[in-house]
Amino acid sequence: MARRPWRGSGVSPYWASLAGGALIGLSVGAMLIFHGRIAGVSGLVAGLGTDRGERRWVDSAFVAGLMLGPPAFAGLSGAWPEMRIVASVPVLIVAGLLVGFGTRLGSGCTSGHGVAGLARLSPRSIVAVFTFVAAGMLTVALVRLAAA
Repeated sequence: MARRPWRGSGVSPYWASLAGGALIGLSVGAMLIFHGRIAGVSGLVAGLGTDRGERRWVDSAFVAGLMLGPPAFAGLSGAWPEMRIVASVPVLIVAGLLVGFGTRLGSGCTSGHGVAGLARLSPRSIVAVFTFVAAGMLTVALVRLAAA
């Protein structure tokens, strides 16, 4: 099991989550203020293959920052973030394809709609996030029903 540096130190484990949320908010805000763009990960990744110039560099830097998060966490805390994946590789592939299809169908992903869109009170994002949450709740209920 991974070492938890906060255990026994009197520091709440929720501080890491709070700091992570604050960093996400700052990143999304900085992207909007300095580049006039929404920091939706699906749009940023999709643009990597098509955009040219400064936009491509900004998108690449943002995506690289996302990928460097876990190693940075490990370097600062002395342990990798805990993660447990119980699904098989074929299930993960199908799930990834469905998420990709959903982000194209919904004109954005949870980060774009949920973080940036809700903060701007976008009606489209409010509907999208409500749909994401409802679909997630329904999926969990169906999976639990099938497992019972």
